[in-house]
Amino acid sequence: MSIIPNISSEQIILGTAGHIDHGKTTLIKALTGINTDRLKEEQLRGITIELGFAFLDLPSGRHIGIVDVPGHEKFVKNMVAGATGIDLVAMVIAADEGVMPQTREHMEICTLLGVRHGLVVLTKTDMVDEEWLELVTEDIREFVRGTFLEDKPIVPVSGLTGKGIPEFIRTLDSLSAEIPPRSSAGLFRLPADRVFSMKGFGTVITGTLISGQVSVGDSVMLYPSGITSKVRGLQVHGQSVETAFAGMRTAVNFQGLEKSTVNRGDVLSAPDALMPSYMLDVFLHYLAGNKKPVKNRTAVRFHAGTAEILGNLILLENDELAPGESAAAQLRLDTPVALVKDDRFVIRSISPVRTIGGGTVLNPVPRKHKRLKPDVTAKLRALADLPPEQIAACHAGEAGYSGVSLSALRIMSNMPEKQLEKAVQSLLSQKILIQTDRENRIFIHKDSFAAFRQEITEHLEKYHRENPLKNGMSKEELKSRLPSFAGVKLFHLAVAQMLKEEEIAAEGDIVRLKSHQVSLGQDQSAIRKKLLDAYAGSGLTPPYFKELCTSLEMEESQAKDVLMVLVGEGLLVKAKEDLYFFAESVEELKTRLVAWLREKGEISTPEFKDIAGVSRKYLIPLIEYFDSRNITIRIGDIRKLRGG
Repeated sequence: MSIIPNISSEQIILGTAGHIDHGKTTLIKALTGINTDRLKEEQLRGITIELGFAFLDLPSGRHIGIVDVPGHEKFVKNMVAGATGIDLVAMVIAADEGVMPQTREHMEICTLLGVRHGLVVLTKTDMVDEEWLELVTEDIREFVRGTFLEDKPIVPVSGLTGKGIPEFIRTLDSLSAEIPPRSSAGLFRLPADRVFSMKGFGTVITGTLISGQVSVGDSVMLYPSGITSKVRGLQVHGQSVETAFAGMRTAVNFQGLEKSTVNRGDVLSAPDALMPSYMLDVFLHYLAGNKKPVKNRTAVRFHAGTAEILGNLILLENDELAPGESAAAQLRLDTPVALVKDDRFVIRSISPVRTIGGGTVLNPVPRKHKRLKPDVTAKLRALADLPPEQIAACHAGEAGYSGVSLSALRIMSNMPEKQLEKAVQSLLSQKILIQTDRENRIFIHKDSFAAFRQEITEHLEKYHRENPLKNGMSKEELKSRLPSFAGVKLFHLAVAQMLKEEEIAAEGDIVRLKSHQVSLGQDQSAIRKKLLDAYAGSGLTPPYFKELCTSLEMEESQAKDVLMVLVGEGLLVKAKEDLYFFAESVEELKTRLVAWLREKGEISTPEFKDIAGVSRKYLIPLIEYFDSRNITIRIGDIRKLRGG
């Protein structure tokens, strides 16, 4: 397959719109010579059912891709799919009929999808006289008043005779010069509007590349399924290219991708770049033409990109929304969808099916919100206009202890990668964000981090109150008392910061508040003296703890708390369960043992018995204690000085 490299990266997508049988397909054929009704059924019935595609080179050299959409009310879902990604709309109105129901609905859909450029094409002018043409033109001017087509050209043409086609082309050329070029720096996304198999090529997906760019050899992922593949070939308007850019009508050929795994509405993007979600936070405009308010939990048909999904509209601010009003809302869908912030959508009623509203996505991966919470709706409304840094900070704050990843922030903010990196770095330098996971680039808001540290403090305070004689609690126990979704890395980061700032102290695995000190009552002080005297007097041959409690007539549980205080103070050492030694006696034995090893290099168990002067009952626990403290190392039947 030869590669033709000279297709311009500046592409403009023209979409048709208008009522059935108003001459959209005939107009495109007169313009390009291409019949976009490719299906046999379309040709037999004389109506457009599926999307059709053509292209045109303008006199200026600009290249236009054309999407022909159905006009019949039964196929409006296909029209919405075709309107996705268009730069310029040709609102087609037949001179013999004028403005009709689907003309109005298509205008509403284009407005809701954010189309801002276009013109009106007055077709079938060969079927009316000049006087009628003037009347229809005046009606059209009234129809477009207050819309994005107000003051835009109205071009009369005849698709049959060709009259007006040159003027239409010149007008298109002039309007296309006003359309700002799309940036290819964004995230690569291509919503699939067609999928088919070609013998010798395999599966092909077509669609409008709405952002970013894609090249032959790139790895891609299909959303929401998560199926991955590699780009085998690319075509733009029938020509093979190495790279396709934002705004191009693109056909993508894949390696090893089954046609049955792809559906219209699926989105192609980079692996793990998007996050499918069953919920969306949106800013919804409910059309003024609706006859009655829409109620909370109304079932709707949701259209975004090329997808149509059933779902429920959750009104967060009120129980109903009146015609012409707008509000923050949440959509809960039957199947997941992969979108980014600022994507446009349309909602249609279930029955009778008609367009009732639409708007923009505020958060493509939100949490489930409680209704009628002013703080929730205020934050959602703010997302529409906040600057990049504040959007990132806001989402990090909403994520709580879980934090938010850089990849999630990208789709939640719809910022180009470099802009997002700059915003995040600024927030890190201001210490508004804290990175908890370097590998996965996860960030937590400073307020959440402070709250997490406060939870650690409160758990330690409670533990100290309930266990006044214990030096502290183990890190593992402390972690188990904190929310599980916080994660290990956040816990270790918080503990490290609190140690550095001397809010807590640690001895081995035990942590405590820096201010905590064990304080003994009068009875406990008496027990402390008895225990310490007993262990100091017994040296290297102490009784087992239970035996000591019996001989001293002490309650074991109360004595155990005091015993652990003595261990924490370093006055006693634990050799094994229930066996403790006076620390000074053990230290004196250690001095003699180290001296022996430095002189002779090794020691056997009988030789150690001679040095210690104790029976096997104490001998083995003592020598194993020195092993555990890294004083000695066992090699066969002898010990050596570790590191010696």
